[in-house]
Amino acid sequence: MNNLVSKLLNNKMLVGYVFILPWLVGFVIFTAFPIIYSLYLSFFDVVITTEGIQTKSAKWGNYEDAFTTDIQFLKEIGDFAVHIVISVPIIVILALIIAILLNQPIKLRGFFRTVFFLPVIISSGPVLSKLTEQGVTAIPEMKEYAFYKIAEANSNYVSKLFLYLMDNMVLLLWFTGVQILIFIAALQKVDKQIFEAAKIDGASTWEIFWKITLPSLFPMILVNIIYTTVMYSISNMNPIIELIKKNMFKIETGFGYASALSWVYFLVITIILLAMVGSVRFLERKS
Repeated sequence: MNNLVSKLLNNKMLVGYVFILPWLVGFVIFTAFPIIYSLYLSFFDVVITTEGIQTKSAKWGNYEDAFTTDIQFLKEIGDFAVHIVISVPIIVILALIIAILLNQPIKLRGFFRTVFFLPVIISSGPVLSKLTEQGVTAIPEMKEYAFYKIAEANSNYVSKLFLYLMDNMVLLLWFTGVQILIFIAALQKVDKQIFEAAKIDGASTWEIFWKITLPSLFPMILVNIIYTTVMYSISNMNPIIELIKKNMFKIETGFGYASALSWVYFLVITIILLAMVGSVRFLERKS
């Protein structure tokens, strides 16, 4: 009997491996190999000729150039780090607020959910680039208001943060579509009897949010932070990606230097992501 059960389990495992085999082959060929090969090229000066790819050992030279001589790359990395640290929490908070509102029993709720998700479908890289060039990512006529001009005249951190939000508010809202759906799905999983019991005990709406709703959403907040960080970092509007592409096809830099820039960028994203995940875990333990 045990042998029969073991045989059946082995057959099921074999069927499972057969189903995932195409994905595994595709991952190894089209993802794992290019990643490892790019790491290999980052330690070489690469020249593409009619005879093929020629490499000359540069050891850590490409990485040293990235941190010591490439001023533009360092500037773009610094600006990106600031933008992503600001933008990701704002996108997640906006998505949470909108999800809570759309989870209420309001009329045309399905229509509003569709409206907020539409940018995910239609806003491809080229579309976003064109819209950004036309200045539609900012709130219309915002620059005409006095408080905007006052903030523009000051150079402190708060003013810069305010100007960044005003100039990119529409774009940040476009990036909330998937996160809103994730939050709505999580909100609908919360047992309604918990809210009813809290109201009977005299808890206010604000207390219910902080003591019940928010703690129950911490796992999804973590998922959305990871998703938003990755989505923001690989966006076609990201100037670092454009800079890496330019260096890739320059004769004086080439694929080797571009690969080194890519790995530096990857490490920066990883550090930022770990910091954000650690912050959420800390807040979750404190709540």
